[in-house]
Amino acid sequence: MSTVTSMGTEASRGARRVGLKVFSTCPQSLGSSPKTYLNEVSEVARWSEQAGCAGILVYTDNSILDPWLVSQIVIQNTSKLCPLVAVQPVYMHPYAVAKMVTSLAFLHGRQVYLNMVAGGFKNDLTALNDLTPHDKRYDRLVEYTLLFKRLLAGETVTVSGEFYTVDKLALKPPLPQELFPGIFVSGSSPAGLAASAAIGATAIQYPGPPSEAKIESPDQGEYGVRVGIIARENEDEAWDIAFQRFPLDRRGQLQRELAMKVSDSQWHKQLADTETEPRHTYWLGPFHYAKTNCPYLVGNYRQVAEQLSIYIGHGYKTYILDIPPSREELEHIGIVFDQAAEMAA
Repeated sequence: MSTVTSMGTEASRGARRVGLKVFSTCPQSLGSSPKTYLNEVSEVARWSEQAGCAGILVYTDNSILDPWLVSQIVIQNTSKLCPLVAVQPVYMHPYAVAKMVTSLAFLHGRQVYLNMVAGGFKNDLTALNDLTPHDKRYDRLVEYTLLFKRLLAGETVTVSGEFYTVDKLALKPPLPQELFPGIFVSGSSPAGLAASAAIGATAIQYPGPPSEAKIESPDQGEYGVRVGIIARENEDEAWDIAFQRFPLDRRGQLQRELAMKVSDSQWHKQLADTETEPRHTYWLGPFHYAKTNCPYLVGNYRQVAEQLSIYIGHGYKTYILDIPPSREELEHIGIVFDQAAEMAA
């Protein structure tokens, strides 16, 4: 199901009216045990489906497992949940992406979403001898994505581009068009926004405070945000959980400073330059102390719902949550989405 339908209460009808899509995030393999990781992925995928999520983000970088293989675990342990697979052009040819999409469709009858990644950690790219400048990586991403989109649409493709050349290339087996993938692009920088518009993707942003997170070009496509949520009926309880889950220690601060040196992502710099109060509903503590890479909304249900409803009112329709620590956490988040959707409606 593609909207928030089983989260929370009957107020979820409000979420359907405003057309929201909510994705959770899959646990990463880094730091996990080979003995337990498969079960962790399976469990979080089932929680996410039970909560009514449209899909689940599966990361990619040099330090973690292949996202396509992890996505296979997600599919095998759910009936409808769609993997949102992170795709980095440096790792695979665009034909390989099209082949993976159509293979999963053939084997499982499941749609996937694709999260197109232009950058990443500079050290990862350097290790692969990819020295392409920031904005040029988005030029490559556009050419890359348009090529595999044509293949997935059933075209026989001949193209001689700046980055990719193919001759009479066709995709077999063909992809059923009802399973054509949704496509997302990180769209915080001007280059990212331009790339998103060029390929018809949903631009995913790491937002500033809701009052400042205005969509600059709402007529150029769909927009979404990457945001964590911790909400309870009582505000103090929510903050107790937040500080327990994300201890703000000196080690984390040093890790963030190091991460800043190996990233040229504009969203990373924007969040790093944003200051918030220690207990402001829009909270960057987990980001500043390298516990996670997205802002959080923390407080009682109404406080968080009010802030979330501002994002909805600005036109953000897609929400990618952080990794859920439990099924119960998704239930609390569902209550917030139900209230926020009613406020926005």
